[in-house]
Amino acid sequence: MTFLAIDVGNTRLKWALYDQPSPHGQLMAHGAEFLENIDRLSEGAWAQLPKPDQMLGCVVAGDAIKRRVQEQMDIWDVTPQWVVPSAQEAGLINGYDHPSRLGSDRWVAMIGARHRMPAEGPSRPLVVVMVGTAVTVEAIDAEGRFLGGLILPGHGIMLRALESGTAGLHVPTGEVTLFPTNTSDALTSGGTYAIAGACERMVQHLRKHSGQEPLCVMTGGAGWKMAPSMSLQFELVDNLIFDGLLALAALRFKTAP
Repeated sequence: MTFLAIDVGNTRLKWALYDQPSPHGQLMAHGAEFLENIDRLSEGAWAQLPKPDQMLGCVVAGDAIKRRVQEQMDIWDVTPQWVVPSAQEAGLINGYDHPSRLGSDRWVAMIGARHRMPAEGPSRPLVVVMVGTAVTVEAIDAEGRFLGGLILPGHGIMLRALESGTAGLHVPTGEVTLFPTNTSDALTSGGTYAIAGACERMVQHLRKHSGQEPLCVMTGGAGWKMAPSMSLQFELVDNLIFDGLLALAALRFKTAP
């Protein structure tokens, strides 16, 4: 039973085809397209794929983009299914004021992180960081309750905001340094340390709340840029959203865990 996982973010659509809808599924093919190019999928990257038997995805780019993705899936006889956050699913309890208003990518990434925890030993609190167009920093207690999270602009949005609102800051991207001595390095360092600081502050909050040392998991297309500048220990995971979609698919499509 082949399974297609789709993650439609603010900038790109990422997809992966597995041989089964399960965390044990083997990756058969994968790819990514910028949103402006998704109308080419059915004649391009998806044209030679085996027909998926099941599909599950998350989308934050809006209904118009979702309809365009579904149109590309007309080449197969498969029913699109999209994640809508609920009050509780896959061992995660949603503490958002209005659970369905939580971004589906955030919900799925947290499920993925929770399911990556070692089966042996007691559960630990989790901080889940996604670094992309926007940055999210989520807190989950040891019992699997999502306590809340932060949203802040990613590197690109920060730089564009400064360029549009401040004269004289149209400069190339610089390096991250401890004491920047030029404007390019000052901009890059400022954005990087802002994100690192948000992660560190959430770890502090969760440590104080739970009385335990949290695990920190980071994902997202720009996660690797943050790694050298983080002062806390963390695990960098390439495809946390796909991990979450596989865990959800195993439950929804009743396959072996």
